[in-house]
Amino acid sequence: MLSVPGSTGTRYRYRPDATVVSMTATSTVEAPALRRVPWLLTVILTGQFMAILDVSIVNVASPVIRADLGTSGSGLQMIISGYTIAYAMLLITGARLGGRYGGRRLFLYGLAGFTAASLACGLAVSAGQLVAFRLLQGAGAALMVPQVLSMIQMNFEGTARARALSLYATVISGAAVAGQVLGGVLVSADLYGTAWRPVFLVNVPIGLGLLVLGARLLPADGPVRHRPLDLPGLVTLSLTVSLLVVPLVLGHEQDWPLWGWAAMAASVAFAGVFVLMERRAAAPLVPLRILRAPGVVTSALAVFGVMATYGGFLFALALHLQGPLGDSPLRAGLTFVPAAAAFAVVSLNWRRIPERLHRRMIIASFGLAALGYLGLALALGGGGHGLPCLWVALAVTGAGLGGAFSPVLAVALTHVAPEDAPDTSGLFVMVTQLGQVVGVATFGTLYLSTGSITGAAVALAVTALATGACALPLLRRR
Repeated sequence: MLSVPGSTGTRYRYRPDATVVSMTATSTVEAPALRRVPWLLTVILTGQFMAILDVSIVNVASPVIRADLGTSGSGLQMIISGYTIAYAMLLITGARLGGRYGGRRLFLYGLAGFTAASLACGLAVSAGQLVAFRLLQGAGAALMVPQVLSMIQMNFEGTARARALSLYATVISGAAVAGQVLGGVLVSADLYGTAWRPVFLVNVPIGLGLLVLGARLLPADGPVRHRPLDLPGLVTLSLTVSLLVVPLVLGHEQDWPLWGWAAMAASVAFAGVFVLMERRAAAPLVPLRILRAPGVVTSALAVFGVMATYGGFLFALALHLQGPLGDSPLRAGLTFVPAAAAFAVVSLNWRRIPERLHRRMIIASFGLAALGYLGLALALGGGGHGLPCLWVALAVTGAGLGGAFSPVLAVALTHVAPEDAPDTSGLFVMVTQLGQVVGVATFGTLYLSTGSITGAAVALAVTALATGACALPLLRRR
């Protein structure tokens, strides 16, 4: 069932018999608006794809950017990581603004800001400019991305929602790999002597097209709740996230300085302050009723584990392929295709398994992912590419992660009321992003410190098993 706007502004419900029934009238009408239904996912998931793509696409171009702009190591790190820092820090804010002013409006505003910042990045003439524009690009993504999950939660129900969440998961996995492949292609092509600039400029025509389609075809926002923004909570949470993310992102590059450890310790203190403030807030950022909904906290931990291992896996293996094994960025990116393809296939087809087995499938999928990571350790333990065993291990890993991510989101959203969709979206999108950041920092540092892809892969397997154990409460149906 899908809500779509009528020509008079009345909200309608989509039924499988291809008619639309007014929620305020008894008459059944044909629905020209139904032609807009496929465009909802097309527009919002393409926006999601671009936002995730920009996390990884710049990594491939970093050596060329450094040579062209003459930036320092720390400056290059800020060019790469500034996007992630702003993105992670502002996600909850973006979700709350979407709940206050409407998801459609905030998605389009965020998309416009992201597109404009991408153009500015592509035209930057100094490292300082590029850092500033990357921060703005991350802020635009933070306004846009939380609305995607929110609009799925608010506009889809039942099997339609499960299908939409499967596509959502597929986009997340595919964009992370596509960024490395596309980055390698664009930098290698050196179109008209533009070197690294197309990795940013590629977003501009796509973003402009989405703005036109989104303005015409996205369903109108329903009634919004004009709750207070809880500015003290927003500021405290933003400080908490930034104090955690900044040292995690920059720590290894700067050999884990004292300020980084102090900042992470401070983030724990600020987290405590945030919890105390939220208990007294009239309109908390994450209402307790959401956290008390069956499966939400456990599902959030599971999502964190999936994205931490996936992010760490992509980062550590990319370093190993382009370092000791001497692969080009393009070849390294293509190596991940079996994992992304398996993630997509499982994400799109897990609903074919009987519903009574979905929660068990989540637990089993973490075990499958752990098996894939152990296979990765065995395939690469001999010092070569370990083909074709590497491809098999990658496919098993992707299948395991795909079998956990989509179902766990569906379970989490089952007991969340539509009016709580923006806040729930902000929570899960932030958990997803923080999981990736923590995974890259943890497993990337482990690999860089030891030089052992085998050790990193075993650590990934142990983490996947531990996350599966933490998800066991999901087996208790409510």
